Amino acid sequence: MEFHPEKKPAFLALFEQHKADIAAQPGCRDLKLVQHEERTTSISTVSTWDSQEHLDAYRKSTLFAQVWPATKALFSAAPTAESRTVLWAS
Repeated sequence: MEFHPEKKPAFLALFEQHKADIAAQPGCRDLKLVQHEERTTSISTVSTWDSQEHLDAYRKSTLFAQVWPATKALFSAAPTAESRTVLWAS
């Protein structure tokens, strides 16, 4: 996600407000917020879900319906999303 520099603090506050609720969603194993080393307005969430169905259920939840529009309003560019399958983890 790319944020307007002046809107980044609002996003960080929004994430702080909702991170525990997002992490507590059924099937969410892990939630991280990461920032690009040089482009500090480029921020991503990295989450691990038990299944695609769990992620889809979150995306259809009341919580997502509340958080996503508020987040989108802060973007400076269209977001991208990727799903990946873990092949190995320690």
